[in-house]
Amino acid sequence: MNTETLYSIFREHPQVTTDSRNTPDGSIFFALKGASFDGNEFATKALEAGCAFAVVDNPRVAALDKRLILVPDVLETLQKLAAYHRRTWGGPVLQITGSNGKTTTKELTSAVLSKGKRVLSTEGNLNNHIGVPLTLLRIKPEHEVAVIETGANHPGEIAALCRIAQADFGLITNVGRAHLEGFGSFEGVKQTKGELYDDIHARGGKVFLNAFDADLLEMARSRGFMLNDDALPYVEGRICGTGPFVEFEWRADIDEPWHTVSTHLIGAYNIANLRAAVTVGLSFGIRPEQIDEALAAYNPTNGRSELKQVGSNCFIVDAYNANPSSMSAALTNLSLMEDAHKMVILGDMRELGSASYEEHKRIVRQLEGMDLERIWLVGSEFEMVAGSGMRVFKDVEAVKAALQEEAISNTTILIKGSNSTKLYTLS
Repeated sequence: MNTETLYSIFREHPQVTTDSRNTPDGSIFFALKGASFDGNEFATKALEAGCAFAVVDNPRVAALDKRLILVPDVLETLQKLAAYHRRTWGGPVLQITGSNGKTTTKELTSAVLSKGKRVLSTEGNLNNHIGVPLTLLRIKPEHEVAVIETGANHPGEIAALCRIAQADFGLITNVGRAHLEGFGSFEGVKQTKGELYDDIHARGGKVFLNAFDADLLEMARSRGFMLNDDALPYVEGRICGTGPFVEFEWRADIDEPWHTVSTHLIGAYNIANLRAAVTVGLSFGIRPEQIDEALAAYNPTNGRSELKQVGSNCFIVDAYNANPSSMSAALTNLSLMEDAHKMVILGDMRELGSASYEEHKRIVRQLEGMDLERIWLVGSEFEMVAGSGMRVFKDVEAVKAALQEEAISNTTILIKGSNSTKLYTLS
């Protein structure tokens, strides 16, 4: 079945699923394959559970029911269908990527745009070769703009997602030392993230550019973007106040008064994310007072820069993921806080390949220069480089046991590590 014919079926049944345990009535099941499963084997079960059709790539399975649609490759078909739907819808798409902050920027931007537009945005962290097409297929005729987050850990992945999203606007939050095992080097990170700039330039679109980031400036210039584009606002932003949450001031013109926003975000590194959301909002016609309302109301609940009070202790939970850039930024932010008693619980940073030892050692050197009462490190990577006075734990369960045994009180505790270390379970 070709894409056009499948799309006519999708218009009659505009909901898709890839999970045979989640089968809304009248939906279309796509039988994807994974490392340990083959969705083809669950296709008939999905039909029995309520799906109207199932897309499979196993001829033997396809012969079992006339509602089974045979295609050469289910994943490729899902991606082609999503791209076709995006073109048919025709509205503006903003594609966001970056080493750090892309999910927070996506959330802030979507909140701002929602003040004046009907917005479709990526849910959670569905930002890969499966999540992006599933997100695009949720676009309805009433949506006025789509905000699509895209992630990658190997060269070429952003370019592939660009071909599906076909964005009009692009935003790279930053480029850092993340997924070095897959990218090979920091230059590999820049090249892959820069695939978004390549795509936007080829389409004649526009990029929202952090003018204070030298790497992004160089990447944009090398691809032919004019950095004095008057079509996009130039937004200044800065920290004000000394509380645990970021108080943010911004203005889009030197002659304008500063707007002051009290946010629910932790960390000065979020200033760039906030500036990005303001810039996008202004470009889409959202009024300044609406932007302020959206930023003030946003409350992170996704393990990113969350502040949690547990008894007398204050937990800074930034444990959804970690790489050397984000880990260092979180520690710098903690060092700027004026709390009398501070502690860190840091988990291994994964996917760093041959750079892992040196990058973990770099974090240890930063810790040695900080005024901390306790330094707890979790995992084998940190174990190899831990310094004097630093306590090392095998896993998060060992940390939980230690927390039960020790009377820690009136302390600000930063929790950060790669998602696989499961440090987010501590709070």
